[in-house]
Amino acid sequence: MLQVSKKSLNIRGKIVDLTTPLVMGILNVTQDSFFRESRVTSENDIIGRAETMLEEGAAIIDIGGYSTRPGAKVIDIEEESASVLAALQILTKQFPGIIISVDTFRSEVAKRAVEYGASIINDVSGGTIDESMFATVAEARVPYILMHMRGEPQTMSKLTSYDNLVIDILQNLQSKIAALRIYGLADIIVDPGFGFAKNSAQNFELIRRLSEFQILGCTVLAGLSRKSTISKTLGITADEALNGTTVLNTLALQQGASMLRVHDVKAAVEAVKLWSAVGDS
Repeated sequence: MLQVSKKSLNIRGKIVDLTTPLVMGILNVTQDSFFRESRVTSENDIIGRAETMLEEGAAIIDIGGYSTRPGAKVIDIEEESASVLAALQILTKQFPGIIISVDTFRSEVAKRAVEYGASIINDVSGGTIDESMFATVAEARVPYILMHMRGEPQTMSKLTSYDNLVIDILQNLQSKIAALRIYGLADIIVDPGFGFAKNSAQNFELIRRLSEFQILGCTVLAGLSRKSTISKTLGITADEALNGTTVLNTLALQQGASMLRVHDVKAAVEAVKLWSAVGDS
C-alpha cells in the first residue's frame, strides 16, 4: 500500500500541522557557512536575524554551528557546542515558545541542545557519522531530520556515483527509518540531501522525482536555498541565487515537500502562499 508523507509533527507535546508547508529559517553561528548573509555571531545579530525571520513567517529557526559546505573546515565538539548553546540561550529567552532546530551530526551536541531548548535535531549525515545519534534523539523524544549524505562534508563531493540515484537513496533512508522506529522515534522528517554527495544533474533529478519520497511515510523537507546547483547552472553567485531558489522551492512544493529550509524566509513564505492559492482555486 502506497504511503503518503506525514502532515503533522509532535513538537514537545504540541501538534504542528503541515497541511500548509512550513518554512524553516537558517541561522548560522559559524563564519564558515557558504552564504555570508546567513552568518551571525553577536547577540544583537542573532536576535535581529531571528526576529526578522519570525516576522516574515518562519515556523522554525534552524541553528547551525558547524559548516557543512563542501570542503568545510573541521571544528571540535566544544567549539560547535559553545556557539550553538549560546544562541539557544539567547533565542529561548528572547522568544518564548520559539521552535528551534539544531543542525548537527554529533550526538553530544544534539543532547546538550535539547537540554537547552532545541525542539528538533537536523542531522545532515543521517546518523552515519555518529552512531549514537539515533539513540540520542529517540531518548530526547524530539523530531529528527534524517538527511541522506555520503562521507563527510570534506569528502562528499567525490562520492556521487550511484547505481540508481533515487532507489539507492530511498533504500538507504528506509533502512534508517526502520532502525529509528525500533528505537521508538515517532516523528521523522526525510531530506534527500540536495548537494550532499550529489552533482547538479542528480539534484535536478531529485527535484523531478521528489514525490517518490512520500512512499517513506514521513514528512519531506527540501533544502535547496542558494545552493551551488543554482549558481553553477545560471552562472551567478550564491548572493544572486534568490530567484533560482524560489523557482526550485516551488517545484519542490509541487512534488510534495512539506518543509522548506531557506536563507530567505519572506520569499519562501510567499512561494508557499501562492502555491497554496493555486491549489485552492
